Amino acid sequence: MTDHHENSVASTRKVTFAIVAGEASGDILGAGLIRSLRLRYPNARFVGIGGDEMIAEGFHSLVPMERLSVMGLVEVLGRIRELFDIRARLMNYLLATPPDVVIGIDSPDFTLGIERRCRDAGIPTAHYVSPSVWAWRQKRIFTIAKSVNLMLTLFPFEARFYEEHGVPVAFVGHPLADRIPMMPDTAGARQSLGLLEDAPVLAILPGSRGGEVERLGTLFLEAARWIQGRRPDLQLVIPCVNRDREKQVRALVEALDVKLAVTIVRGRSREVMASSDVVLLASGTATLEAMLLKKPMVVGYRLSRVSYALVSRLVKVPYVALPNLLAKEQLVPELLQDDASPESLGEAVLERLENESERARLTAAFSQLHEQLRQGADEQSAAAISALIEGGAV
Repeated sequence: MTDHHENSVASTRKVTFAIVAGEASGDILGAGLIRSLRLRYPNARFVGIGGDEMIAEGFHSLVPMERLSVMGLVEVLGRIRELFDIRARLMNYLLATPPDVVIGIDSPDFTLGIERRCRDAGIPTAHYVSPSVWAWRQKRIFTIAKSVNLMLTLFPFEARFYEEHGVPVAFVGHPLADRIPMMPDTAGARQSLGLLEDAPVLAILPGSRGGEVERLGTLFLEAARWIQGRRPDLQLVIPCVNRDREKQVRALVEALDVKLAVTIVRGRSREVMASSDVVLLASGTATLEAMLLKKPMVVGYRLSRVSYALVSRLVKVPYVALPNLLAKEQLVPELLQDDASPESLGEAVLERLENESERARLTAAFSQLHEQLRQGADEQSAAAISALIEGGAV
């Protein structure tokens, strides 16, 4: 939709949008959504809980978003009273001054309960970013159905799941697919990271949390050493999400009995992936970024034996990596648990480094998936929410 058309259908209604985002990724989604909603409703108010990105778009946050951004069970338990207090304050506000719609962005443990109470009170509700209900704990769909008038999904396979269960849904595409260009600037990324332009690069991403880096860091480094033994020209780069992860990775490199030449970078993970020929990574959103950057990848993952036994019984999908889930076939190798050894990971990386026809096939498949996800997510989600509050069909 063009801006001209947008402005010609802008409504003069003073709509109030209540948005609740609990973490940085939700803040970015929220900011894009606010921009697109404001084109439709120039007189709108935006209130709830959000971060700096949303506040920069004129959003009023009732409490600082970082009070919600707690990771891990122990931290949650330590802050449980404060989280309940925040939820109670927010609910009192929403019920005393009902908005036109309540939109929860991700953080389902916090937002879905709020959405359900608001919906019960007659306030329309939408949820942006589906919980992975299609993969495990599928019975949650019944709770979701009672909590939301509309689910906005980033992936088409999620939308199909909601349709099968009779929950109103709109597939809006993935904002990353809108932001990441169709062709990455590999040479530019290498230059800005100070890497040699004509020697191959392996990006290594063992996860963003301490526990993941602990479990996967040494395994990935040993795989990298195995590959470097066969390809001495290979440049190794590891992006670390913050200073703590950087210290942790440096300690793991130091602890190796054979020294490894590796470039460690703080932040800049997308740039590091853009600079690479192959990515070795844990499963998660990084697999989506690597796919959008058209990079061959090898996914390795290990959990504790108990966790793995539990998870493998609960999970209802054939793959863990998003490119495979999207393609409905194994485009990228997934080496999990006992299958993830330095040699197996190393061999898989080497194959993707050296097999030109496989690289070309992957680039074509990844480009097709990129197009499928490149829907203009900000605009699509604003259109679906507008249809919801105007009483039109979603």
